[in-house]
Amino acid sequence: MNIHSLLQLLVVIEECKLANDVVTELERVLRSYKFEFYGVLKQTRPNVDVANFMLAGRWPDQWPLIYVRKRYMLVDPVGRYLGRAQRPFRWRDAVIALKADPLRRRMEQMMADARANGLVDGYVFPIHGRSGLLGCMTIGGEAVDLSPTELSLFDAVAKKAFWRLLELNGEAQSLEDPGRTELKLTKREMEVLNHLADGMTSIEISRLLTISNHTVDWYMNSIQDKLDAKNRQHIVAIAFRNGLIP
Repeated sequence: MNIHSLLQLLVVIEECKLANDVVTELERVLRSYKFEFYGVLKQTRPNVDVANFMLAGRWPDQWPLIYVRKRYMLVDPVGRYLGRAQRPFRWRDAVIALKADPLRRRMEQMMADARANGLVDGYVFPIHGRSGLLGCMTIGGEAVDLSPTELSLFDAVAKKAFWRLLELNGEAQSLEDPGRTELKLTKREMEVLNHLADGMTSIEISRLLTISNHTVDWYMNSIQDKLDAKNRQHIVAIAFRNGLIP
């Protein structure tokens, strides 16, 4: 593999004056590594078209439709593991890490569908900021083994491309703003809140966390009281406004 191309890309991205130029240079290097598909993504929010959070990307033609139609966003092992990851990881490693999850059969079905559409394996590079997870870059297609050095360089490229695209789109300042209100929620309340923001129902959350539906509702009521929210939609709105959910 050509490590020099990754080093050169880090310099070129900084010099790009247009978002399209960043995309062109990034895709050129990804193709040289045999990665056919990728996405540079801001962290998504519920009830909003995911396309609004894609800074750049290319996916198999049918995959986005399959992903939405089968509601794979609720079980996606890569997306779920991303929420806890602090460093780059491989798609298949996310599946292994969640092997005891009660939704594992649905995860395996999703990964089988992904492979059938050309998404055999890949990597994810989390991007964090002051308020937590801001987004990621994911690359994949056929299985490609990256060396530790290449993995570190791709991680640097992910961060550079993410922030450069935000800058050129005039969005960087809003994500860098540290002015957030701190509201005291417990660890379990934060878990429930994040799953609520992902669009999950109480029943789905209870299955995921292996607790009763009534316990989930108890946590919901506690969160609603602490945020002084009128309903669950208001909970999510307040949480986003105060930076509790990136």
